[in-house]
Amino acid sequence: MNALLLRLYSLLMWLAQPLLRRKLARRARQEPGYSEAVEERFGRYSQAAEVSPDLVWLHAVSLGETRTTALLLKALRAQQPGLRILLTHGTATGRAEGVGLLQPGDVQVWQPWDSRAAVARFFDHFKPRLGLLMETEVWPNLVATARARAVPLLLVNGRLSDKSLQQALRMAPLSRPAYGALSAVYAQTEADAQRFRQLGAPVAGVFGNLKFDATPHADQLAQGQAWRQALAQPVLMFASSREGEEDEFFKQIRAAAQEKPALHAMNSVANRPATSFKALVVPRHPQRFDEVAALAAQHGLRVSRRSQWAGNPFDNEEARHADVWLGDSLGEMALYYGLSDVALLGGSFAPLGGQNLIEAAACGCPVVMGPHTFNFTEAAELAEAEGAAQRVADMPGAVQAALRLVSDSPALAQAVACGLAFAARNRGATARTLDALQGYL
Repeated sequence: MNALLLRLYSLLMWLAQPLLRRKLARRARQEPGYSEAVEERFGRYSQAAEVSPDLVWLHAVSLGETRTTALLLKALRAQQPGLRILLTHGTATGRAEGVGLLQPGDVQVWQPWDSRAAVARFFDHFKPRLGLLMETEVWPNLVATARARAVPLLLVNGRLSDKSLQQALRMAPLSRPAYGALSAVYAQTEADAQRFRQLGAPVAGVFGNLKFDATPHADQLAQGQAWRQALAQPVLMFASSREGEEDEFFKQIRAAAQEKPALHAMNSVANRPATSFKALVVPRHPQRFDEVAALAAQHGLRVSRRSQWAGNPFDNEEARHADVWLGDSLGEMALYYGLSDVALLGGSFAPLGGQNLIEAAACGCPVVMGPHTFNFTEAAELAEAEGAAQRVADMPGAVQAALRLVSDSPALAQAVACGLAFAARNRGATARTLDALQGYL
């Protein structure tokens, strides 16, 4: 039955290839990176197969996983300076970020589409000696082919939400063999480990989250903090905002300005009320920057984009008078967290599972999160228990909670200290993972 289902799955993945090509073409209109090297997704490569023998394959599907991979890769290279890697991704932002991790002899390509032929061509061409999948990426043909070719395949920094578990259990005849064929799973938390075990995965360790070992970009953080100190008003950040959330956020900050006299300020240029705090919005997906800017304008809010600042926001007249700053840049989250007094957690105010709050805590930026944090359940619950984050029911409650916090200096200072302590206490996953990999390296 399992073999029959895998054959049926493989047939469906083969039939879906034209749909994938059309989807990539649509996405490339907003993100040109999706038009790059499309044939790699189907196992056809321009790189010489012999360019880097004995490759260690690391798969980081998107931007967040790629940044996490950087932590592990740095430790691996320190231990094995001659290490050569094969780096794969599924998204354009992940691939763009991954370029900075490459050294001479390394190779970077797209993750192969999970059809039998594409996966076979991938393994035939690169012949990796070991595969490390970051966090969540388990594909039936990919795992089955690795096992058939005796390539150890490990899930590193593994996380599995209850929602993902339930989805996998609904396809248990397909998912159980895939998870069971992994060589090892190193889970972030014991709860993740228990969910992996329900799918038959060989959990070999619970090591914590590699993201806690990330050090915020010191120069960016210092610059953001310096700008914040120079401001005469607090900064309320909506971090990694998602579609369907910004509209309510803009509505609430507009309402906050209109309803509370203490939050009013007359703008001499526009001669209309503006908030006495700055709202900073950093969308999760770069292809939505223009959309979010237009949405803010529809709410009557003046917008200044980070990409238009020649230097700091004080030298930009538009930025000085804007109601909303739009963080339309990549790789500057430490700057944005340093600039902000408090951050609302994107993805948690719609049923999207929330984004990672660890970087905010490490930067000393308190977090207000909504009810939906199932992608990072344990980290969110721990942050809340330790005072690094607070949870609210909805966006109106989040904006009000943030405004209360920035108006209470002792409470704000306590939240900052709790966030820094929370981040520091949970470090060490990289070293534990590196130790566990020794038997494979």
